Amino acid sequence: MSTLYIDGRGVRLASDGRRLEVRRNGEIDSLPLHIVERVVLMQGVETDTATLTRLADRGIGVSIIHGRHPLRMAWVMAPPGVDARRRLAQYAAWHDPARCLSLATWFVQLKLRAQHRWIGRLLDSRPDCRRVLCSTAGTLERLLQDLESGRASGLETLRGLEGAGSAAGFRALAAVVPPALGFTTRRRRPPPDPVNALLSLGYTLLYGLALEAVHAAGLDPAVGFLHEPAAGRCSLAADVMEPLRPRVEEFVWELLRQRRLVARHFSHRDGACLLGKAGRERFYQGWEERASGMRRRLRTMARGVVRRLVEEEGGPS
Repeated sequence: MSTLYIDGRGVRLASDGRRLEVRRNGEIDSLPLHIVERVVLMQGVETDTATLTRLADRGIGVSIIHGRHPLRMAWVMAPPGVDARRRLAQYAAWHDPARCLSLATWFVQLKLRAQHRWIGRLLDSRPDCRRVLCSTAGTLERLLQDLESGRASGLETLRGLEGAGSAAGFRALAAVVPPALGFTTRRRRPPPDPVNALLSLGYTLLYGLALEAVHAAGLDPAVGFLHEPAAGRCSLAADVMEPLRPRVEEFVWELLRQRRLVARHFSHRDGACLLGKAGRERFYQGWEERASGMRRRLRTMARGVVRRLVEEEGGPS
């Protein structure tokens, strides 16, 4: 086991430091802690500070997600325990406009390339949508050319290129998902349709994995380069996850294409589309099938940030 997902009201999580117990309706499921890497809690699950501390002491990260509002999320993690001078190099880079732009450009370049590969796979699967997909691929190629020719002379221009790539990707996704789902573009607060609801949940889980990777690398999650520091946002985690966002979009499309999730798994309340418990179970199962590859990639991304900071600063590794 890698990640334990616990979902449902009336469920309580406890630990004695050696085993993890999940108590539900008078029944207890128990498993050894050494087989668990992280825990995801949702929708009214109860626990206590002693359990959270024991998990953190074992290096087991805990993500807590609000069932109806997946963008509301909290984390419990162990201290990083690495050289704090990495953070000093990170802060110095943030104060240097040229270095900040260089790191931000790297994130956007990787994202645009990942999007282009994803659109190529879509073309193989959906030749009937060739016109839209070829147009999207062309847009991404032009954005990459602009980026690689140095036309992004500042962060605002760079963010504009990234935004244009995201918009093109969502147009492609809208062309291949079932029209009955009502997805036309990305809308978050609240997500009004099943596709947006799935994207929000997937991005939230990816954000949590990125935060773990950045934290483990000894970097400050709050200080990013592409994303400005902002209250309540781990900007470097948002930076690091950008190149993997196309994987979430592909994952959502695969869930819908394979009909692992269909209309009956969703409900609507107060303008928001909600994924029901049965749907969440299917989502988590599919997510975990891909999550190990995402974790490896995010760790590589975080190490890449450290390497660039060290190379440019001439500081400690």
